[in-house]
Amino acid sequence: MEFIQTALAQGRKSLSEYQSKQLLKAHGIPVTREILTNGVEKAVQAAVEIGYPVVLKACGAELMHKSESDALILNLKDAAEVRAAFDQIMGRRTDTGTEILVQEMIRGQRELVVGMNREPQFGPCVMLGLGGIMAEVLQDTVFRVAPFDHNEALDMLQELRSKAILGPFRGQAGVQPDELARILTAVGEIGLGYAAVQELDINPLIIDPKGRITAVDALVILKSI
Repeated sequence: MEFIQTALAQGRKSLSEYQSKQLLKAHGIPVTREILTNGVEKAVQAAVEIGYPVVLKACGAELMHKSESDALILNLKDAAEVRAAFDQIMGRRTDTGTEILVQEMIRGQRELVVGMNREPQFGPCVMLGLGGIMAEVLQDTVFRVAPFDHNEALDMLQELRSKAILGPFRGQAGVQPDELARILTAVGEIGLGYAAVQELDINPLIIDPKGRITAVDALVILKSI
């Protein structure tokens, strides 16, 4: 994609969150509805267009960990809260070129992590794991080397120790297995199709109470080719 080539030409090591999710979207992976803005009133206008509640995030190619950088404010319910959040985020920024991403607020207690890492020996390896606050404790992950087909992706779901959260869970609808499998194969296709993509991290991939899956945050790490 053109913005990947532009990033490489500029010597950048990563894509912005917005660009990363544009790459996902181009491959059929569901992402949050979001609008990139560069002014407070434009942010308010974007929030109205998307519909409250919304999330505001600082968005820049070198900004990889937004929660650790005080660059993320959730659950904004009206224009006054959007204006205050915009000023708060921008007031903390010292990096130039930072824009504000206005994003729909996705609610869901179930979180997954999907990733791709380009291994020197095997090439693109796709990972599916349990996300959320217990991810580092449980370390419930499965891997496949791309390319792999839809049935192999379905097998990945079954290999998760915590696979029960993919089904009906505490009154919430289960995930459509075919939809999640399609996301996994799409991530593999990205790894195979873009030699400049060294790593891809979708974290979190949220399952909402209706069983819908949405990529809420994403990061693409680049390498020179």
